[in-house]
Parts: sequence; structure tokens; C-alpha cells
Amino acid sequence: MPTPLHQPPRHPHAWAWIFGLSQAAVVAIWWLWGWKAGLPALLVTHGALVWATLRPQSRLLSPVLSRLPTNERVVWLTIDDGPSDDTRAVLDLLDQHDAKATLFLVGERAQARPELVAEIVRRGHGIGQHSHTHPQAWFWALPPRAMRQQIDEAQAALTFLTGARPRWFRAVVGMSNPFVAASLKRHDLARVAWSARGYDAVLRDPAGVVARIERDLAPGAIVLLHEGAAHGRNVETLATLLVRLKALGFGTVLPEELEPAPATRGGEPLNRAMPRSGNC
Repeated sequence: MPTPLHQPPRHPHAWAWIFGLSQAAVVAIWWLWGWKAGLPALLVTHGALVWATLRPQSRLLSPVLSRLPTNERVVWLTIDDGPSDDTRAVLDLLDQHDAKATLFLVGERAQARPELVAEIVRRGHGIGQHSHTHPQAWFWALPPRAMRQQIDEAQAALTFLTGARPRWFRAVVGMSNPFVAASLKRHDLARVAWSARGYDAVLRDPAGVVARIERDLAPGAIVLLHEGAAHGRNVETLATLLVRLKALGFGTVLPEELEPAPATRGGEPLNRAMPRSGNC
């Protein structure tokens, strides 16, 4: 049986046991062979935890989807940080190119612009979760209670606005930490990273951004994009990318299209959205 694409964490606290055992081993090494062996062991074990936090594709803390398992020339377009002033133009471009994407929305921004959330759903695109307030500088360092609040509140807001529970989660700046997995399990969320990016959140040159993305394009690539960046070039970047994808013979796909059947809970599809208006 193929590995399912949607993989919420099954054992969200396993990292604590593993880390605890590693520290017990460090103590034993230090006791038996002194600091010359113990200190490197300590640095390695703590370094592994830091690496798992800062590397979006790391599976050490929880499962993560970084590429779709397909040999077809299709990619999954994922667009972070909305809704924004760019959203309608983004949706129009996707329509013009007969492309589909999943937009990873920030909870409080969705509450402020429910009409854009409804438009995303109406046009047949996916909605994922991208935290509630998008604490860009410190999301990776949030303690358990604050992390739980970020994920819980965003999930509640997006579920209210769309009528469906989001199934996919992307950490802010892609960086997770040990306290993310418990909330993902509670909400049946699967973490998503990427395999192709062009740094369009900070780089202003659409051609340069698309060239960076193109280097990592392959069947099943997950492409990271953004909307609403301060430099104002995200829509132009998307337009350039869509033209280039067509020239290279790539189409777009949503992960649900590659799953054998819609995921259900209590007999109801999880991804059946019914947009609502107003704040929750």
C-alpha cells in the first residue's frame, strides 16, 4: 500500500523520549570518558534538535510532505501569507492558466477579509493553515502554550469561514519546533514543506525568482510562493512562473487529486468547503 500523502503526527511527544535518552547517554559518556568525549556528544545531540527545528524538510520532529509521489509533469503550487491585496489578481492569473493552487492563509488575515477566503473556495483552490498571526521572527521559538494558541485559533477561524477543516499546515518560514506536532495531531493537520523556491518574499526580480524555482522543478515538485510582499512583485512573479511552467510542459495538481479517495471523518469529506462570511 502506498504511503498516504496526508500524514498527521502519530506520536507527537516521541522527540522528548528520544532527546531524554540521548542526554542520558551524554551523561554516561561524560562520566566514563570525561569532557573530551562528553562535550562533543552534548553538542551533537543539541545540534540535531536545532537542525530539526530550522530545516523545513526535516522529519525528526514530525512527518512532513516535501514532494508529491508522481512521475507526471505536474507541480503543487503553494502560496503563503494571504489573504492580501494580491489575492484576487492571483486567483485571476490561476484561472487564466487553468491552474490550481493551495493558499496557506493566516488566520487573523482571513478573519479580516472573509470575502477573499470565500472567493478562493469558490474558484476551486485549496486552503491550508499558516498560523494565526504569522510571528515571522520567532515562530520557531514559541513555547508550547503560544504554539498551541497559534494553531488552534487559525484552525478555528479557517474552519468557520470555509465550512471545512484545513488538512495541510505550513509553519511560518517553514521552521517547526518540538511543540508543533501535538497541535497538528489534535487537528488532523499534516505538515507541508517544499522542494522548489525562489525567495519571492524578499527578492524583487520575477525573472530571477522563476529561474531559481526552475532549477528545482521536477515531477511532483512542491513550489513555494508568496502573496502580499512589501516589494509588490508577487503577482508578476506568479505570471512569469505560470508562463514558464507551460513552456516546460508542466501542469498543476492538488494533492487531493493524487489520493485514492477523499479523507473523511464521521462519514463527511474533510475538504468539502462551504464558504461563509463574517468573523468568527
